[in-house]
Amino acid sequence: MTGVIDPAYLLAAYDGQLRTDAETPSAISVTRHGPLRLVTFAGGRGFVTYRDLAGAGVDTIRQLVPEVLAHYQADPEISRVEWKTRGHDHAPGLHEALLENGFSAGEPESIMLGEARLLAVDVPLPDGVTLRRVTEEADVRAMSAMQDEVFGDAVSDDMANALLRRLASADGMELWVAEAEGRIVSAGRLDPVRGTNFAGIWGGATREEWRGRGIYRALTAARARSALGMGKTLIHSDSTEYSRPILERSGLVKVSTTTPYHWQR
Repeated sequence: MTGVIDPAYLLAAYDGQLRTDAETPSAISVTRHGPLRLVTFAGGRGFVTYRDLAGAGVDTIRQLVPEVLAHYQADPEISRVEWKTRGHDHAPGLHEALLENGFSAGEPESIMLGEARLLAVDVPLPDGVTLRRVTEEADVRAMSAMQDEVFGDAVSDDMANALLRRLASADGMELWVAEAEGRIVSAGRLDPVRGTNFAGIWGGATREEWRGRGIYRALTAARARSALGMGKTLIHSDSTEYSRPILERSGLVKVSTTTPYHWQR
């Protein structure tokens, strides 16, 4: 692939542009605690993120984790917390400190970055499959239920309600689906990041019987074209091992990993 941006440049852009308040546009509140940003989202969800740990050593990190947990435990509305780690950070002892304080590690994902133009290509769709943006409540709930099913989660109103709130706020988020015979078979969202060159590609899910037929790649191309229309030249995504090869074939590169750690009350 010609003209691919240097991975080191991409990672620097990711750290500099995305690991700020731009990462959490729908936050209800953000509290600074040392180098950390302690975020509260609607629905009782806490989220811990940061630009870096400011060179903190093992002892400081062992102190930070229980302090963060105490912050969330003091709010009875908080039922769960995610601590988002990145593989390229200097964070000695963080894994152990999180486990000691009741967090459990999720599956690592690849941080994928690249140019939107490399994704915005024509991808043929199987006969009978169409793509469109959705904005109506019934469509959003159907899309969210399909994603819950594909990801092996119980179908819940939580994500659909959060997406509907964001659509009502007109923050630029777009929801895209692929349909066959009136049924949603693949879906994903586009999140333009205000004040940056980036748009994020998230929530990609395709029903198992429809995989391997180019639908997810076509859905990604449609979102990339829309991102370019917004003036966003770079794309970022945290990708599972299913979507990573698809994005790599389109010209995105893996620059690091991210692992979520989860705590529940």
